[in-house]
Amino acid sequence: MVTEKSYEIRVRRMAARQGLRLHKSPRRDPRAYDYGVWWLVTENDVIVRGHPKVGTTLQDIESYLLGKS
Repeated sequence: MVTEKSYEIRVRRMAARQGLRLHKSPRRDPRAYDYGVWWLVTENDVIVRGHPKVGTTLQDIESYLLGKS
């Protein structure tokens, strides 16, 4: 069984190997529009994956890093 944290760590490492960083929304209110969303960014904070305002899912970022989308 894979926990949410171990899944996050695995995707972070995948991103780091490709010279990218994983950024999680800092929102803590589950009703906020950008709660629990992610962005894949370069070292210069240029967004590679995820809408600038609403982000994307961790699964979508994993697919992108694996070359599936």
